[in-house]
Amino acid sequence: MRTTGTKEAVSVLVIEDDDVIGRHVEAGLRSNGYTVTWTRTGGSGLVEARRLPTDVVLLDLGLPDMDGIDVARQLRDDHPDVLILILTARSEEIDVIVGLDAGADDYLVKPFSLTVLLARLRAHLRRRPPAPAGPGEPVRIGELTVDVAARRCLLGDREVELRPKEFDLLAVLARHPGEAVSRESLMAEVWDENWYGPTKTLDVTMSSLRRRLHAAAVSSAVPLALPEFTTLRGHGYRLEPPATQGEGAGDISR
Repeated sequence: MRTTGTKEAVSVLVIEDDDVIGRHVEAGLRSNGYTVTWTRTGGSGLVEARRLPTDVVLLDLGLPDMDGIDVARQLRDDHPDVLILILTARSEEIDVIVGLDAGADDYLVKPFSLTVLLARLRAHLRRRPPAPAGPGEPVRIGELTVDVAARRCLLGDREVELRPKEFDLLAVLARHPGEAVSRESLMAEVWDENWYGPTKTLDVTMSSLRRRLHAAAVSSAVPLALPEFTTLRGHGYRLEPPATQGEGAGDISR
């Protein structure tokens, strides 16, 4: 299953030798729904990155066995798609530049707050394109799962009944999460490229789809993360991952 816009699907490898920072980062990420593996050396971090599926690496530059720059370079060579965010006490600009040139995507200088770390992760993960789904493979966005092959829509573990065109509209948008899809494309794919009826049909169907998903979310016994349908006036619609909630706070010192 392809998953996008949901923290539960994001696996983070923390490579940090400081116990206080490591525990704080690990606890903060776990409490916000991330899957976390914490290791204290560069060598063990490289091993874990090869052994486990990893989406994000939080990498300290001051490691006891290897220079973090070398670890970043090796990680980038071995895992071209992984997001690497370096954590450094080195405030000199040249150190940051070298780290970014070695393959890191971003950096935080210690001390930093957990809130800022979480915000940086969200921003980067929103911009990263999701892995393409295989033929007939379900797509999950937040708590919403769209299974085109089975023509099923699930919100959490509960099935939501949709009319045929509502499901078709959702399926098209779910194939392009975070992307703008034009009205013309939606009309051609959901109805027919030779459709001569009013395009207002699209707006009515979208409104009905929103109401059904909202009603299902409201009636759920547990909070559910619904994706957002953004109206792009004069163009079309965009299906966006749900906003992250419940960040913790606190400063992380060197």
